[in-house]
Amino acid sequence: MILVTGGTGLVGAHLLLHLIDNGEKVRAIYRNVNSIEKTKSLFAIYKKESLFDQIQWIQADITEVPSLEIAFQNIDIVYHCAALISFDPKDEDVLRKTNIEGTANIVNFCIDYQIQKLCFVSSIATLGDLLPHEKLITEETEWNPEKYHNDYAISKYGAEMEIWRGQQEGLDVIILNPGVILGPSFKEQGSGQLFTKVKNGLKFYTLGSTGFVAVSDVVRIAYQLMQAEIKNERFTLIAENSVFRDILNTMADALGVQRPTTEAKPFFMEIIWRLDWFVSNILQQKRKLSRATAAASYADNTYSNHKIKNTLKIEFTDIHQYIKEISML
Repeated sequence: MILVTGGTGLVGAHLLLHLIDNGEKVRAIYRNVNSIEKTKSLFAIYKKESLFDQIQWIQADITEVPSLEIAFQNIDIVYHCAALISFDPKDEDVLRKTNIEGTANIVNFCIDYQIQKLCFVSSIATLGDLLPHEKLITEETEWNPEKYHNDYAISKYGAEMEIWRGQQEGLDVIILNPGVILGPSFKEQGSGQLFTKVKNGLKFYTLGSTGFVAVSDVVRIAYQLMQAEIKNERFTLIAENSVFRDILNTMADALGVQRPTTEAKPFFMEIIWRLDWFVSNILQQKRKLSRATAAASYADNTYSNHKIKNTLKIEFTDIHQYIKEISML
């Protein structure tokens, strides 16, 4: 049987659907009953409601060791998709607890229960920092601890260290480093917020760039890697390196709304995140724009997907076509 953590999130929910579609028996953990409804709604979007009842749900939390005891009974394979995504500096402690300590717990249980293989969904945020003469960020790009990294990136990097620690103790692992993952539903999470903002009339765009990938590609590749003899490797999952403006324009066109019209230049973003910090402290509310998200919006990062393409001989889904398709779901 397969265990999936984070089954109520974008990647985990799609992974559950993909696994069941391929005849696998799956168990998923959840923290509260209401969160399961998000996964159920996703199955409905794809008209796969009948498959949803095949999931065996277990209430557990990756940060609470006793709750994981039952979840790991009779499990052979684990996909660890659960994580906290936040760029608010106030969430530093909970990021470390969830992403690092939670992953350590999963690794420990995998070792104790002699799990055959563990797949960890990480992020391109952990892929390191380019030297002046380098152009492409790859799996071999070294992390420079002297450079600034946001708390989310640090927590995911720490989580990867736990995965490699498990590998040193005899656990077979696969690490995936996807870019910005796009997919339907989950409008309040991750990249889903981009769709929501564009639909609500987003006025500003930036000319920064990063890597994007369809969630369908992420789960398809994860499954193929876990089925293969491949182990103890990491793979960057990028369909396309694209400028944020182009992605936002495609979203706007697909949603039938006006494209963002004004460029938010780096200097403007630096002012805005500082204002947001001031207002959030005065009103005691969550940050809407942090230093990390502002910097990411105008950073120019280019990632290589050569390793995964050469390993599995695959092609990625065209991101702009995918955006059009999921906008109609």
